[in-house]
Amino acid sequence: MNKEEIKKLVKNKNFISGIYNYCDRWCERCAFTSRCMNFAMTREYSDDPEASDISNEKFWQSLSEIFKVTREMLEESAEEMGIDLDSIDFEEASRDETIKDKIVENHSCCKTAKKYYEMVDAFFESEYIPSLHLVDKSDGENSSEEVQKIDKLDGPATLDELVEIIYWYHHFIYVKLMRSVRGTLGDPSEILEEFPKDSDGSAKVALIAIDRSMAAWGHMHNYFSSHRDQILSIIKHLDGLRKRVESVFPEARNFVRPGFDE
Repeated sequence: MNKEEIKKLVKNKNFISGIYNYCDRWCERCAFTSRCMNFAMTREYSDDPEASDISNEKFWQSLSEIFKVTREMLEESAEEMGIDLDSIDFEEASRDETIKDKIVENHSCCKTAKKYYEMVDAFFESEYIPSLHLVDKSDGENSSEEVQKIDKLDGPATLDELVEIIYWYHHFIYVKLMRSVRGTLGDPSEILEEFPKDSDGSAKVALIAIDRSMAAWGHMHNYFSSHRDQILSIIKHLDGLRKRVESVFPEARNFVRPGFDE
């Protein structure tokens, strides 16, 4: 995909602006893929098995093309805004980012989220689950009823469905909270009060993932009745994380995500 193709996509009014910034990246279960520019951009590569295989040379060629186009567009935008990229002290910027990385990693929300995914890995590594096959039952664009089922899990769920939900989100929560916390480390003078905060948007997605994960774990005892105490411990840990996130990001639940909450 070249610059002109990307610019053409940007001008497509059918796409919901910024919808991909606050989604859970589960495209196969999303009802908005036809209105997502990010999905349209990545589909060219995801439809090609070789371009999606990290061990295939075509994958690295595709990745190189993406980096090249991104660099060209960055240079164009910088020139339009009068920014001299050569004048930027990248060493100093790198040091600043390293400091921020340490702050983020040691934040209570991120440490608790990291502990959660370690608990998930430990649980499934300690269990022998014969013939566990996670089957993708979607066709790429699910109905609203399918999405609501994931949200509520108010009906009977198979083990495959529960494990699929838990595994999809167990690292995702950590990554989104890392982004949320990092978003609070910017210059306060650069944050416009009249605009919603990106950190709140990322925190909301993390909270939704926590809600769905807790719902899935709530049904897991039907399959692992002898490990209810361990499952309950995981649910309690998630509940503590949820309360902590809501305390640090009190406006997160009120954040209106483009498309999803409108």
